[in-house]
Amino acid sequence: MLMERDDLDLVTDMLAGDADAFEQLLSRHYDLIFRLAYRLLGAKDAAEDLTQDICASLPTRLTSFRREAKFTTWLYRVVNNAAIDQLRRKKSQTKAADGWGDVERDRQAIAAEQTANRIWLDQAMNSLNDEHRQTLALTLGEGLSHAEAAEVLGVSEGTISWRMSEIKKALKRLHEEEERLT
Repeated sequence: MLMERDDLDLVTDMLAGDADAFEQLLSRHYDLIFRLAYRLLGAKDAAEDLTQDICASLPTRLTSFRREAKFTTWLYRVVNNAAIDQLRRKKSQTKAADGWGDVERDRQAIAAEQTANRIWLDQAMNSLNDEHRQTLALTLGEGLSHAEAAEVLGVSEGTISWRMSEIKKALKRLHEEEERLT
């Protein structure tokens, strides 16, 4: 019976040129990468693109893995940072597009209508600011403890607890507003 290699062994073997180790690492963590990307970006296409970009750049990125934290903690941070970068680029592109006339306004109206039709959780996630969305994606979506989420995001555990409190208030307000409108 073959013993399953742990993540650190796979990273070491992969950095030594073992393609099978890289394949195993990707196979083991692909769903984690996609799931977190989807929760942070709120769109399947964007999450798929980001997941592919991360997987393609993983061999290069792994050289920065210092083994001070669990591999999955490091991987959460990689996905989180890549999602933040993508959201910033999207915001910059949106700002650049402002003032382009009727065509751009129509495109934005269609995008807003599509967003309005998403399920309630997607609406709730998108209504949160980036920090709250990241916190919620890691704690509820990925099941990390407040301490683990704090380590991934580089903040204190108390900050995570405070954010969760604020998230609950925001979600309650959103729910009450929907109830009032129906």
